[in-house]
Amino acid sequence: MNKIKKNNICVVGAGPWGRNHIKTLHNLNALGAVVETDIQTVSKLKSDYSYCKYYDNVTEALDDDYDGFIVATPPSSHFTITKKIIEEGKPVLVEKPITLNLEDAVALNKLAKQKKVNLMVGHLLLFHPAFIKINKLLKAGDLGDIQYIYSNRLNLGTFRTDENVFWSFAPHDISLINHFFNEAPLKITSRGIDVLQKNIHDTTITSFKYNNNKMGHIFVSWLHPFKEHRFVIVGSEGMIHFDDSLGNKPLLFYDKKVEFNGLIPTAKSGDIRKIKYPNELPLTNELIYFMSKINNGKIEIANGDSAVEVVKILEIATNSLLRD
Repeated sequence: MNKIKKNNICVVGAGPWGRNHIKTLHNLNALGAVVETDIQTVSKLKSDYSYCKYYDNVTEALDDDYDGFIVATPPSSHFTITKKIIEEGKPVLVEKPITLNLEDAVALNKLAKQKKVNLMVGHLLLFHPAFIKINKLLKAGDLGDIQYIYSNRLNLGTFRTDENVFWSFAPHDISLINHFFNEAPLKITSRGIDVLQKNIHDTTITSFKYNNNKMGHIFVSWLHPFKEHRFVIVGSEGMIHFDDSLGNKPLLFYDKKVEFNGLIPTAKSGDIRKIKYPNELPLTNELIYFMSKINNGKIEIANGDSAVEVVKILEIATNSLLRD
C-alpha cells in the first residue's frame, strides 16, 4: 500500500499501543495531536514529537479541526470517548474490542450510520501482509473449499482485570475466521478455567460451527510457558500454516489432501512450500486504509458491522464459559 495525501490525525491514549499509532502516523506524516493525561508520558512524547498538539481530554481536541481520531485507551472507556467523536461527525478508528458489551457496540454502530461517520475497529491482522496473501490464495482456489480453521494465541500475560483472555486475545482471530469463511458462525461453544481471578478466564478453547459442516476453533491463554501465534486453514485441495510468533514468520503451503478410493478416505501428501509475502507492517497498512477512506468512500474492512459481530461472538462465548 502506498502513502496517501497528508492527513491530520489525533490519537486518544498514549499507552503502549497508542504510542505505536503515534509513531506510525509520524512516519506517515499524518500525526496531528495526542490526547493523554499522564504528565510523564506527555513530556516524553513532546521530546520526540514536538510539532504536534497535546490535550488532556478529547473534548478539547474535538474543538480543533482534525481529519480523524484513533481511540487507543483501555476498552472500558471506548464507548464514551468514541460516542463523543462520532457525535462531532469525525471518522474514528477504535482499538479492539470496540466495547466491552454488545449493547454499546450496537449503539456506536447505529450512531455512526445515523451521522454518516466512518467507524472502524482495530482488527489489525486483517491488514497483515501474510493474511492478505492468504486471502488471495483462497480467492484463487489454491486450497479448494475451506473445511476447517484454527488459531492458537498463547503467551504469559498481559493479565486483565476487566476482560477475560478470550476478550483480550481472540478478537483478531474471530475477525479473521469470519473474514475467510465470509460468514458468522451458527453455533459457539467455549470452555476454560479461571485460575487467577474468579470469572475472568485465563485459558479458553472455543469452537465455532458454520454452514455446510465447516468448523473453527480458537485456543487462547495468558498462562502459557511460551509464545505461540499459530493459524491453520485446512482446505479440500491444500492446507496453510502461518506462525507469527516465529522470527521469520513463515507462511507455508502444504500440498496435502484426502482422496477417496471408493468409500475409503486416503491421505495424499505432497510438497511443503514457503509462500512469499510483502514485508509490510500491519499497522501501517491499517492506518493507510483508514485515512484513505476519510474523504473517499466507506469502510468495508473491519467496519462497525464486523465490530458488532465480533463483540456478539465474544459475549456468547463468555456466557458459555460462565455456564460451564
